[in-house]
Amino acid sequence: MRQVIIQLVQHLRPGGIETMALDLLNHISTLDTHCETHIVSLEGTAEQALAAWPRLKPYSQKLHFLNKPAGLRPDAVIALSGLLKQLQATAIHTHHIGPLLYGGMAAKLAGLKIHVHTEHDAWHLNARANRRLQRMLIGLLKPTLVADCDAVADVLTRYFPRSQPQVILNGIDTHKFTPVHPDEQCLMKAKFNLPQYGTLIGCAARLETVKGHQFLLEAFSRLHPRFILALAGDGSLREELQASAERLGISNRVYFLGALDDMTSFYQAIDIFCLPSLNEGLPLSPLEAQASGVPVVITDVGGCSSIVCKNSGVLVPAGDAAALESGILSCQHRSSQFTPRKFVLTNANLENTARAYFSLLQLGGAS
Repeated sequence: MRQVIIQLVQHLRPGGIETMALDLLNHISTLDTHCETHIVSLEGTAEQALAAWPRLKPYSQKLHFLNKPAGLRPDAVIALSGLLKQLQATAIHTHHIGPLLYGGMAAKLAGLKIHVHTEHDAWHLNARANRRLQRMLIGLLKPTLVADCDAVADVLTRYFPRSQPQVILNGIDTHKFTPVHPDEQCLMKAKFNLPQYGTLIGCAARLETVKGHQFLLEAFSRLHPRFILALAGDGSLREELQASAERLGISNRVYFLGALDDMTSFYQAIDIFCLPSLNEGLPLSPLEAQASGVPVVITDVGGCSSIVCKNSGVLVPAGDAAALESGILSCQHRSSQFTPRKFVLTNANLENTARAYFSLLQLGGAS
């Protein structure tokens, strides 16, 4: 029987949730030749998304955009319901609270019986208004609720005791993210015009306050000059962070690479990956780095503790530059006999993630 699964996201810009939706679009179709998957973005247009994220281009026929203006828009529910009927959708998978609202209501209007909703983080539930809204939506829409890690599931259970979330860990494509020989690493560094000498620390994250780059820059300023820092990603804080690097006297060792489409080569170029976030759900970038054979130093927020190889990686408190400095030095001196790739293959393989979601989204799979 033909099945059509809709992944609904708030927007289609490079990010963890959006990457997961795109990966599921690609991999679920390989599990059943009679199943097709589409992604619907509530906000933006195809032109905007393709310009910001070239990786979307091969999938453009499977992408749909409602271009919803800001604010609560009941007409977007009607438009989405019509699109679900047009695509002959059999299931919808919503990601985060906005898509839960619009996707859940549209699915009801379109007569869909399968609705899976994934929460990718829980820190938005610190706001009482968000908790009230989510409680109402879970009770009204009754989706099959999924958390992307135990930490998120614990918060959902605490605030919504009857929700009974399942846990499906985010997975990454271990065929795409692979280690390279040291000789090839030199070529990867050259690709980004990065120095061949020293220890290269890499960070991949939007340049926004929540990602904690300021603490990383402070930690980096205390490290020996042999350390180099490469920042992949863009955002509203770029000029402020560049000014901070200048003020700290490290601008000659900090490389702002902007948004990158070729993240595989980025991970293969670096020696240590660092993510200093103040809040997270279950980020994909540390998994991608570890699958590439790169040890990680990340803050102990959200579900991060569940995605660090304990033999090679280091967890540190959030908002603590001294802890980041110590973590980087500790990570550098860890024994080279441990590779974090094996950890990812065992715990966060995309094929397992796609299979788990497909079991819920296929006809007869979800309650």
